[in-house]
Amino acid sequence: MTEKEKMLLGEIYFANDKQLVEERAKAKRLLHKLNVTEYLMNGKSRAILRELMPNSHKRLYIEPPFHCDYGYNIHSGENVYFNVNCVVLDTMKVTIGNNVFFAPGVHVYTATHPLNAVERRTVESSKPVSIGDDCWIGGNSVICPGVTIGNGCVIGAGSVVTKDIPENSLAVGNPAKVIRKLNQE
Repeated sequence: MTEKEKMLLGEIYFANDKQLVEERAKAKRLLHKLNVTEYLMNGKSRAILRELMPNSHKRLYIEPPFHCDYGYNIHSGENVYFNVNCVVLDTMKVTIGNNVFFAPGVHVYTATHPLNAVERRTVESSKPVSIGDDCWIGGNSVICPGVTIGNGCVIGAGSVVTKDIPENSLAVGNPAKVIRKLNQE
């Protein structure tokens, strides 16, 4: 089994594997074009995004700068907006629903590392992240590996989401906690 296959299955893998290094370098070259050469969302930027993030809907809008590991593990629905300085460490699948808005500085992590210091020197693993439809992720929030955020949620600015958030919830804090239900008629 290749290191990439291990990564995508959530198993322990060697991140400095030649294939993975090459794929991250390709993503960095595309991100340089997006973040430096183009910088504005235009036809060229959209072409870059289609190549970088082939599993995302064409109605994806990113305010540069934006950073990710691979791009192809980001699966977004329609009408997704990333404001400036967002980071998606997509060593595993990140699923984003329709009508999801990321405020400035949001970080989404799928990569995680062993607690054992010796192991951590060479290997890591990943857990998927899923964000439902109609969510708003507040500025400088962090979504940790393995988290699912349900439909209709709002994550307050500066929150650190370490556990699943049920649909139609307002969650805030570090660690983020649900403080009330939303969208209840």
